[in-house]
Amino acid sequence: MAQKSTPAATQARGLAWPSPKTLVTLLITLLLVLGEWSYGVVGGYSKLAAILGVCVGVEIVLSLFLLGRFPMVQSAYITGVSLTILLRPQGGLWWPFLVGAGLSIGSKYVLRYRGRHLWNPSNFGIALLLLLAPNQVAILSHEFGNALATNAVIWGVGLLVASRAKVLHISATYVIAFLALAALRCVVVGTPLLAEIAPLTGPLYQLMVFFMLTDPRTTVGTRRGRMLTVAGIAVLEAIFRLGNDLDWPFFHLLAPAPPIFALALLGPLVLFFDLRARARGATVPASGNAVTARTPDAIAEVTVRSEG
Repeated sequence: MAQKSTPAATQARGLAWPSPKTLVTLLITLLLVLGEWSYGVVGGYSKLAAILGVCVGVEIVLSLFLLGRFPMVQSAYITGVSLTILLRPQGGLWWPFLVGAGLSIGSKYVLRYRGRHLWNPSNFGIALLLLLAPNQVAILSHEFGNALATNAVIWGVGLLVASRAKVLHISATYVIAFLALAALRCVVVGTPLLAEIAPLTGPLYQLMVFFMLTDPRTTVGTRRGRMLTVAGIAVLEAIFRLGNDLDWPFFHLLAPAPPIFALALLGPLVLFFDLRARARGATVPASGNAVTARTPDAIAEVTVRSEG
């Protein structure tokens, strides 16, 4: 006989942890609030409103037109906040924010394979703007500061959210790989160790560690695969940094944001081959007959989305 729900049981359910997506939304809002309160990184709430408006508007229009359903706008919100925090156009230009918002959200609906978009939206938009307009668009760096109290709050809450969302292994693998490679760069180039690891205290890496790398819609299907992927991204980033330090040809193009470019190049490539391999393994022989397993497209429909 089924037990009836008691008021106490209902109240206990009401006190349950928020969903991982809600926690991610709260975390990026915390990053935004602390950045504006401590360092004024937003540069005006009218700009934030415009960027969020473009992100949400493009998301709604494309989802209704191409997929026939109303989207969850949390994804567009996270993308808009990321762009607001990280982009620093020259001379107070507004168009990079608005174009970046359109490119980021649009990539989710255009650059797709087997029901999944291949690029993290904000990663794609920022990487493309930095490549196409390097003289007009920069990325936030020292303006955010590295105050111990601010970083302690962000990293403490970020690690808690990552643990709750079951993506802590991704964040931890990347941080460990980055620290190990920073020590290696210190030996090769001769820079102080603290100078090599200092970027971890900035908003670019905080967004990388807790949002871009862990976006479940753009990560591979296995725990081991996700860990190997982010370790590979850390290695590729270290190569970009080393190439710039040693003045290798063309590496200066990647100097503004090595982790952004490393993720934009390696992440989608690994995801493409992962989805392709899973599609090939979707049909397996059983008792002499072919049986169809769940396809990556079906799996994609039930995957929890972070940036969409």
